[in-house]
Amino acid sequence: MLTPSRSAQRVTRDRAAVHAVLDEALTCHVGFTVEGRPHVLPTLHARIGETLYVHGSTAARLLTAARPEPLPVCVTVSLLDGLVLARSAFHHSLNYRSVIIHGNAEYVLDPAAKERALAALVDRVAVARSTQCRPPTSKELAATAVLALDLDAESTDVALKARTGPPNDDEADLDLGYWAGVIPLRLTAGSAEPACDLPTPSGLAPSLR
Repeated sequence: MLTPSRSAQRVTRDRAAVHAVLDEALTCHVGFTVEGRPHVLPTLHARIGETLYVHGSTAARLLTAARPEPLPVCVTVSLLDGLVLARSAFHHSLNYRSVIIHGNAEYVLDPAAKERALAALVDRVAVARSTQCRPPTSKELAATAVLALDLDAESTDVALKARTGPPNDDEADLDLGYWAGVIPLRLTAGSAEPACDLPTPSGLAPSLR
């Protein structure tokens, strides 16, 4: 288990809190090493129970590297909640929630497990979307690979680090005439924009979250 060297009071391993961040974030970054060189890829992720799934082309470097044997990875997920403006330049910061996972990603070979994971990934884009579109063909399934990361495995380390609240101004700066506080940030979806290449079906627009 890794021990943070800075701001350890901001770290928790509470699994419910970890799940909340993983389920709210739409993307993650997967770091891995191939032939001595580091690679970091942004991608969609989905959680089913205590398993985190990512996917990609069977020809992608990440997926081919994990096919012979489990691949050591570092997965990061970050949510930005606010801009923290202090009275001094030094104490400016961000309010955030960030999950870091070190573990071994395994290639998913079982067809049923693979299809279940891919459906979960589609449903991350919009609620129940996997039931509102054409399922993948056998050719599309063959061209797509899925990796699974067991959050409960003995070799997996999962931690959540977060900052909340106002700026940490020095007491000597509190009487300065500069504005200080937090500017909240939220990711919100706009109105659905239907594709215009074909007549729009009579179905309702998808539910995003």
